[in-house]
Amino acid sequence: MRIDFDPAAMDSSAFYKLLTAVVVPRPIAWVSTMSAPPLLTANLAPHSFFTVACTAPPIVQFTSVGRKDTLNNVEATGEFVVNFVSEPLFEQVNATATNFPPGVGEFEAVGIEQEPSLLVKPPRVAASPVALECRLHSTLCLGNSTVVFGEVVHAVVNEDVLVDGHPEMRALRPLSRLGKDEWGTTGEIRDLARIRYEDWKA
Repeated sequence: MRIDFDPAAMDSSAFYKLLTAVVVPRPIAWVSTMSAPPLLTANLAPHSFFTVACTAPPIVQFTSVGRKDTLNNVEATGEFVVNFVSEPLFEQVNATATNFPPGVGEFEAVGIEQEPSLLVKPPRVAASPVALECRLHSTLCLGNSTVVFGEVVHAVVNEDVLVDGHPEMRALRPLSRLGKDEWGTTGEIRDLARIRYEDWKA
């Protein structure tokens, strides 16, 4: 037997919990930004509504639910970095989800080492195996949320997660968000090539 859920008849926070429990696993954009002058505070926060939006030009997107420091900083400066979240960074990325007040930088508060980016001002997470430096392309407001689109202007990958020049999942060990306070790891990885139509007919 199936149970029906009507979003129009439910509290929005209750349906949010349902959505985030069934749209899983979700990759995490660990977004670093800089606040506008004169503060110039380095901000770092995880966003689990994250994906690729376009490949040519390369554009990634993440969603800010509500108005947070990340969104304010991106709109003010036009730049951000998406840092890859791997299993060894589990506790650090969770700590940066703390609702620190504006002006408090998560890098310093949590004790996360940073490194300079090549083409944008926000720093990268030094321990993250991959970083995508982005310039703001556009934003789209949808109800209580804002979708942020950023063009990737530079990418950097640790050589120890590359196999034949390509990122290897078993080395990257990505973390994902699930429902409630649950997090996911890669677990078993299965390889299966797509079937070409010519082969399907055969």
